[in-house]
Amino acid sequence: MIRQAVTIYGIKNCDTMKKARAWLDAKGVPYAFHDYKVDGIDRAKLEGWAGNVGWETLLNRAGTTFRKLPDAEKASIDERKAIALMVDQPSMIKRPVLDLGGRIVVGFKPEVYEKAVE
Repeated sequence: MIRQAVTIYGIKNCDTMKKARAWLDAKGVPYAFHDYKVDGIDRAKLEGWAGNVGWETLLNRAGTTFRKLPDAEKASIDERKAIALMVDQPSMIKRPVLDLGGRIVVGFKPEVYEKAVE
Protein backbone atom coordinates (compact mmCIF):
# COMPACT_ATOMS: atom_id res chain seq x y z
CA MET A 1 0.00 0.00 0.00
CA ILE A 2 1.30 3.46 -0.84
CA ARG A 3 2.52 5.65 1.98
CA GLN A 4 2.88 9.04 0.28
CA ALA A 5 0.09 11.58 0.17
CA VAL A 6 -2.66 10.86 -2.34
CA THR A 7 -4.77 13.65 -3.78
CA ILE A 8 -7.71 13.11 -6.09
CA TYR A 9 -8.64 16.07 -8.29
CA GLY A 10 -12.04 16.54 -9.85
CA ILE A 11 -15.58 17.78 -9.39
CA LYS A 12 -17.73 16.57 -6.50
CA ASN A 13 -20.86 15.64 -8.45
CA CYS A 14 -19.14 13.86 -11.35
CA ASP A 15 -20.24 10.20 -11.56
CA THR A 16 -16.72 8.99 -12.42
CA MET A 17 -15.37 10.90 -9.42
CA LYS A 18 -17.93 9.22 -7.19
CA LYS A 19 -16.82 5.78 -8.45
CA ALA A 20 -13.14 6.59 -7.95
CA ARG A 21 -13.67 7.95 -4.44
CA ALA A 22 -15.83 4.94 -3.51
CA TRP A 23 -13.06 2.64 -4.78
CA LEU A 24 -10.41 4.45 -2.72
CA ASP A 25 -12.67 4.37 0.35
CA ALA A 26 -13.36 0.63 -0.09
CA LYS A 27 -9.62 -0.08 -0.34
CA GLY A 28 -8.86 2.05 2.71
CA VAL A 29 -6.65 4.45 0.76
CA PRO A 30 -6.47 7.80 2.57
CA TYR A 31 -6.67 10.77 0.22
CA ALA A 32 -7.31 14.48 0.01
CA PHE A 33 -9.99 15.68 -2.42
CA HIS A 34 -9.31 18.80 -4.50
CA ASP A 35 -12.55 20.15 -6.01
CA TYR A 36 -11.89 22.28 -9.09
CA LYS A 37 -15.20 24.10 -8.62
CA VAL A 38 -14.21 25.18 -5.09
CA ASP A 39 -10.41 25.37 -5.21
CA GLY A 40 -9.70 25.96 -8.91
CA ILE A 41 -6.49 24.74 -10.53
CA ASP A 42 -3.33 26.63 -11.34
CA ARG A 43 -1.49 26.75 -14.64
CA ALA A 44 1.76 25.39 -13.14
CA LYS A 45 0.00 22.25 -11.88
CA LEU A 46 -1.62 21.65 -15.28
CA GLU A 47 1.68 22.23 -17.08
CA GLY A 48 3.36 19.72 -14.77
CA TRP A 49 0.67 17.14 -15.44
CA ALA A 50 0.86 17.80 -19.19
CA GLY A 51 4.60 17.21 -19.01
CA ASN A 52 3.92 13.94 -17.19
CA VAL A 53 1.07 12.43 -19.25
CA GLY A 54 0.59 14.81 -22.21
CA TRP A 55 -2.02 17.53 -22.59
CA GLU A 56 -4.06 15.32 -24.93
CA THR A 57 -4.61 12.86 -22.07
CA LEU A 58 -5.68 15.63 -19.70
CA LEU A 59 -8.13 17.35 -22.02
CA ASN A 60 -11.68 16.01 -21.67
CA ARG A 61 -12.83 16.11 -25.28
CA ALA A 62 -15.93 14.03 -24.50
CA GLY A 63 -17.42 16.55 -22.09
CA THR A 64 -20.14 19.06 -22.87
CA THR A 65 -17.89 22.05 -22.16
CA PHE A 66 -15.40 21.02 -24.84
CA ARG A 67 -18.07 19.99 -27.34
CA LYS A 68 -19.66 23.46 -27.08
CA LEU A 69 -16.47 25.13 -28.35
CA PRO A 70 -16.60 26.43 -31.93
CA ASP A 71 -15.26 23.87 -34.42
CA ALA A 72 -12.49 26.23 -35.51
CA GLU A 73 -11.25 26.49 -31.91
CA LYS A 74 -11.34 22.72 -31.45
CA ALA A 75 -9.47 22.16 -34.71
CA SER A 76 -6.62 24.53 -33.85
CA ILE A 77 -6.04 23.36 -30.28
CA ASP A 78 -2.49 22.93 -29.07
CA GLU A 79 -0.91 22.54 -25.62
CA ARG A 80 -0.90 26.26 -24.85
CA LYS A 81 -4.57 26.68 -25.78
CA ALA A 82 -5.60 23.45 -24.05
CA ILE A 83 -3.98 24.49 -20.77
CA ALA A 84 -5.54 27.96 -20.98
CA LEU A 85 -8.97 26.38 -21.53
CA MET A 86 -8.50 23.96 -18.63
CA VAL A 87 -7.41 26.78 -16.28
CA ASP A 88 -10.44 28.87 -17.28
CA GLN A 89 -12.89 25.96 -17.34
CA PRO A 90 -11.71 23.07 -15.13
CA SER A 91 -14.64 20.97 -16.40
CA MET A 92 -12.43 20.41 -19.46
CA ILE A 93 -9.93 18.42 -17.38
CA LYS A 94 -10.48 14.68 -17.67
CA ARG A 95 -11.57 13.30 -14.32
CA PRO A 96 -10.35 12.19 -11.97
CA VAL A 97 -6.67 13.02 -11.76
CA LEU A 98 -5.09 10.91 -9.03
CA ASP A 99 -1.82 12.35 -7.76
CA LEU A 100 0.28 9.71 -6.01
CA GLY A 101 2.98 12.07 -4.83
CA GLY A 102 4.29 13.12 -8.22
CA ARG A 103 3.05 10.20 -10.32
CA ILE A 104 -0.41 10.75 -11.76
CA VAL A 105 -3.20 8.59 -13.12
CA VAL A 106 -5.85 10.23 -15.33
CA GLY A 107 -9.34 8.76 -15.51
CA PHE A 108 -10.74 5.90 -13.45
CA LYS A 109 -10.30 2.23 -14.20
CA PRO A 110 -10.30 -0.10 -11.17
CA GLU A 111 -7.56 -2.31 -12.63
CA VAL A 112 -5.29 0.71 -13.16
CA TYR A 113 -5.96 2.04 -9.66
CA GLU A 114 -5.25 -1.44 -8.25
CA LYS A 115 -1.72 -1.37 -9.74
CA ALA A 116 -1.15 2.32 -8.96
CA VAL A 117 -1.88 2.10 -5.23
CA GLU A 118 -0.03 -1.16 -4.48
